[in-house]
Amino acid sequence: MKITFLGTGTSTGVPEIGCQCNVCTSDDRRDWRMRTSVLVETESKQILLDCGPDFRWQMIRNKIYNLDAVLISHEHYDHVGGLDDLRPFCATKGIDIYAEDYVAKAIETRIPYAFRPHKYPGIPNLELHHVTTEPFMVAGVRVIPIRVMHACLSIFGYRIGKMAYLTDLKTLPEEEYSKLEDLDVLIIDALREKSHPSHESVGEALANIERIRPKNAWLIHMSHRIGLHADVERELPPNVHLSYDGLTLTC
Repeated sequence: MKITFLGTGTSTGVPEIGCQCNVCTSDDRRDWRMRTSVLVETESKQILLDCGPDFRWQMIRNKIYNLDAVLISHEHYDHVGGLDDLRPFCATKGIDIYAEDYVAKAIETRIPYAFRPHKYPGIPNLELHHVTTEPFMVAGVRVIPIRVMHACLSIFGYRIGKMAYLTDLKTLPEEEYSKLEDLDVLIIDALREKSHPSHESVGEALANIERIRPKNAWLIHMSHRIGLHADVERELPPNVHLSYDGLTLTC
């Protein structure tokens, strides 16, 4: 399995518009973060996890020319704002989009022209699949949904093989921990050092990592308030790392 971090930032991205802090003005490109999205390549399939407003540039920058499916964690704009830009990937056939019921309905409401019976040429041909908490198959690849609480909003993380992607996490229901056993790679939300009402802090993420016990963990969905990449990375346990845009892993 190959994992590419296409974007690792929070909803405003980093640099944040108008901010002159030391992170937003950093010369270290690891501190520049597009909105969160990850590409998983496994069994000769390419599966996109979330499709935010930076999707177009993420595809160009990483030279990605094919997608087999898209998994959506939740309806917030920084995770679905790039769906219209899927047009080049569905010019000859529809592209499969997987989301739970309320998220699929939100997508249909926001871009209704993509779901009308008579579509005009050039619009994205999106094939929406409504998923539940039960495991499902995507292009022949088994996916296990993980229930995640984003404050009071119930959303999905996903497990594929020995990798799990848990973005926008504040808490995990107790029964979900058993789905996260024996992971090689855990990708987990860590917004900033201080507590936040709907995202884990770094300390909360580290506590979850200690409980889940993956071989390695990568923090994601960071804001500029997490601090400089180089500084934070030095303070983390040996098996925990800050992700950054363009990072690739194999597992």
